[in-house]
Amino acid sequence: MSLPNRPACHFFTVPKAQTEKRWEKPALFRILSRQISIRSGRSGTGHERNISQGSAGIVIKRFSTNGRPLTALALLALIWGYNWVVMKKSLQFMGPFDFNATRMLLGGLILLAVMAGRGMSLRPKQVPLTILLGLLQTAAGTGLIIWALTSGGAGKTSVLVYTMPFWILIFARPILGETIRGIDWIPVTLAFTGLLLILEPWSLKATFMSEILAVLAGVFWALSAIVIKWMQRRPDFDLVSATAWQFLYGSVPLVIAAALVPSPPVQWTPYLVTAIAYNAVLVCALAFLLWTYIMNKLPAGVAGMGTMAVPVIGMTASVLEIGERMDAWETAGILMILTALSILTWMKGRDNRRLPIAVVPE
Repeated sequence: MSLPNRPACHFFTVPKAQTEKRWEKPALFRILSRQISIRSGRSGTGHERNISQGSAGIVIKRFSTNGRPLTALALLALIWGYNWVVMKKSLQFMGPFDFNATRMLLGGLILLAVMAGRGMSLRPKQVPLTILLGLLQTAAGTGLIIWALTSGGAGKTSVLVYTMPFWILIFARPILGETIRGIDWIPVTLAFTGLLLILEPWSLKATFMSEILAVLAGVFWALSAIVIKWMQRRPDFDLVSATAWQFLYGSVPLVIAAALVPSPPVQWTPYLVTAIAYNAVLVCALAFLLWTYIMNKLPAGVAGMGTMAVPVIGMTASVLEIGERMDAWETAGILMILTALSILTWMKGRDNRRLPIAVVPE
């Protein structure tokens, strides 16, 4: 699931004399005022012109200082992190392509229902790029993740997929023309050293193919993040709409693959039904709306550090619930990748640069 670069919010100070009796417009009033200004062609105050704009109907005046965004971030990390175990266990009852097509298609339909409930336009925008995003993120990215989970461990797969930011650094130069600073190579080198330790190319492991698939999922996730950067250059870009439609567009090849690839009969157990609902309602809909709220309320560096907890939770849950075990090389490699991710996130936050996170991280 996916996440774009957004313009940084501008902080402002109010003289002490004004802070004591300052009246602030209610949130609904600010939202309606902003929408009226947009429709009438008025740009508002200087500060209003510089605020971050998210999906339709969302207005961000400044970063929040209360605990609600942090609570939302913790809940988001739990939903996405534990889902690695949910997906792994679900494959006992349903074929990987069937499960993936079902959860992504339902997730897209639920987001469209949310858009309709909020009075947002259901008309897709930037259709060619949205289709490309769906093919990269939903079809290829999530398809490779589920395929990797058929024989690979949930915890290790989650860490390998989260090498995505390092692939973005590499792709950004030839595709976007962005240069990589010398200091950026420190976490990149650390991450790829860890990747080498996990893959252990000097030994033939039964899980080698699943590890390659997980790395490829991270590569496609990085490419989808670059597509989002292209889409953001248009003023009509809407994150909720782009996510919903890329789910639906990307589900088409997933449905075709599910129909063509033989799989055992589906066992409609209570766990499978709950897992599909968990993915469609929580992972693809609620968690994404939480992410939109978090990006509106917290600096990108803080939000990025929060997403760092996702592979950690996935790895911890897989050890505790599934009983997965890793050898010394794999453990060292995972620790190196997590350390590199922490360094990269800290560097981006310190430099006030937005993190390269795609629409829907798993």
